[in-house]
Amino acid sequence: MAETRKPKGKRTLPPLDAAALDNAALHYLGRFATSSANLRRILMRKVARRAGREGDAAEGARLVEALIARYLRAGLLNDEAYAAQAAASLARRGTSRFAIGGKLAQKGVRAELVQTTIKSLDDSGSTELAAACALVRRRRLGPYRRGAATPESQRKDLATLARAGFSLDVARRVLAAADVEALEALAAGEDE
Repeated sequence: MAETRKPKGKRTLPPLDAAALDNAALHYLGRFATSSANLRRILMRKVARRAGREGDAAEGARLVEALIARYLRAGLLNDEAYAAQAAASLARRGTSRFAIGGKLAQKGVRAELVQTTIKSLDDSGSTELAAACALVRRRRLGPYRRGAATPESQRKDLATLARAGFSLDVARRVLAAADVEALEALAAGEDE
């Protein structure tokens, strides 16, 4: 005999309480480094999905703000440390300063903190040339390209560096390296 099935419908989820928000935040922080603004955005999406009435959303927002404030006091969230770590990681991967600023802004890092972080990157010796060299190495452009360089491939390499946010001067200097050793010397700052 055929069993009767319950009709499929959208099930209503209970509103999030403080413990559930805390668990969700800790789970996210256990997996990803993030800024306080980005964690707020993530938790508010959870609240919005679960909010049934206007009062639920307001109560959820209050709980999220209290949770963020508590995590900032406890040191679980630290926007300065996050910005420095993310910027250094992006620079090592070959991201331009312009793109680093954009990615940090997307994560909700304050504009003045973004500027300070990029300035500290420059002060620490991590140059735009080194980042461009890292991108060239990672994408196999310029001296890393297999086969002979053609005017078309050089134009494409220049366009790739421009799209990545590097200035024309930096892109030309990096692509003018005769071989891999010259490029590595440029990245190390020996050719400046």
